Amino acid sequence: MARSERLICAARDLDDGGAGVRFEVRVAGRREPAFVVRFGGRVFGYLNRCAHVPTELDWIDGQFFDADRRWLMCATHGAIYDPATGRCAGGPCRGGGLVPVEVVEQDDAVFVLERSED
Repeated sequence: MARSERLICAARDLDDGGAGVRFEVRVAGRREPAFVVRFGGRVFGYLNRCAHVPTELDWIDGQFFDADRRWLMCATHGAIYDPATGRCAGGPCRGGGLVPVEVVEQDDAVFVLERSED
C-alpha cells in the first residue's frame, strides 16, 4: 500500500484551542468524517466520532473545544477528551477514546496521511 499526503488546510487556519477543520478520511474503504485541531502548539487529528455513541462531536461546524479551550467535547453527550491523546477524560465515554488520524504540519500547511488501497 502506498502512502499519500492530502492537504487539509493552511497551518494559519488553526489557532491553539480554537476552531478545528473538518475533512474526510478513508477508513476500511469508506469515507469517514474527521477533524484536525491545534493544541499546545501541535496539530492533532481524530475521527469525528464520540467513543460513547458514534455521533459527531462538534456542536457547530468546527467547534470541538469546551468553553475553557482545554478539552475536546462531544456536544451531544458531554464526554470530554484530552486533545493531545484523544483519551476520555470524563463523562459517558468511560475509558474510551477518539480514534486518531495521522496528520502532519509542514511547509505552512496541514496534511492527512492516508494509505491508498491499490
